[in-house]
Amino acid sequence: MAFRVIVPGALSTVQDLGRFGYQKSGMPCSGVMDQKAYESANQLVNNQKNEAVIEHTVFGGSYRFQSDTVIALTGADMKPSIDGKACPMYRPVFVPSGGILSLGAAVNGCRTYLAAAGGILVPPVLGSRSTNLKCKIGGFQGRALQSGDLLDTGTLSVPFQQIKDLSLKAPVYSKEIKVRVIEGPQSDYFTEKGLNLFYSAPYTVSEQSDRMGCRLEGPAVESIHGTDIVSDGIVFGSIQITSSGMPIVLMADRQTTGGYAKIATVITDDLPLLAQAVPGTTIHFQKMEGYSWITQQ
Repeated sequence: MAFRVIVPGALSTVQDLGRFGYQKSGMPCSGVMDQKAYESANQLVNNQKNEAVIEHTVFGGSYRFQSDTVIALTGADMKPSIDGKACPMYRPVFVPSGGILSLGAAVNGCRTYLAAAGGILVPPVLGSRSTNLKCKIGGFQGRALQSGDLLDTGTLSVPFQQIKDLSLKAPVYSKEIKVRVIEGPQSDYFTEKGLNLFYSAPYTVSEQSDRMGCRLEGPAVESIHGTDIVSDGIVFGSIQITSSGMPIVLMADRQTTGGYAKIATVITDDLPLLAQAVPGTTIHFQKMEGYSWITQQ
């Protein structure tokens, strides 16, 4: 089974949960930005948990299916349609051979996930099918999808009639969100004024945000003697404060180490909120009292 890209999206890549075990060699994890939407998409077509999907950012494009296929779409609403008819999200959908799936611009959220029954079958690299754009490995030839690309899929593991009535509630992505964090390993690099400001002031998602980091704009966070540190490890959700005092939340394509002080870390459950935050979204950080990076060791 297969489908072909007709119109490529703004940034459409094959992703799974990520490439782990190689960070000590400088290899980023990559993987999906919104793990909740990813897991929902695979669940709806009865896939294994780590099957590859296509992650679309901002605008989705279109595909022609060369055989009968069962798909599910989750995440941002890109007003999907099949052969010109509205296609529901957050439920299994049968696409007939020759059918054309079209995805427009996101009207709620930022990223849409397309799961096909049996997964997107690209060769694993270092144990993962995720695309690493900087290293040009994984996914479909290590790059974003382009017009004419042909993607193979597996097959549905159960009859469509058995799953056709499945559905999940679609989230609503707000333009103002509260993000819970725990204290970071270098929180002592910042003045009391800087810490209070970070937890009280609103920040705005910058146009410069990408899969590597969610860059924020707002009041500068005051440090004691600057924010440069000897580079150490970072995780999905680490919040670095740059020399300008601006926060950056490290995301799926983050580097393996970083040389700026980390004031806090976003909890796993709230990372999808940032993954779906479009530029201009207002962020409020809420500290989870009684937790710190030390208590998580």
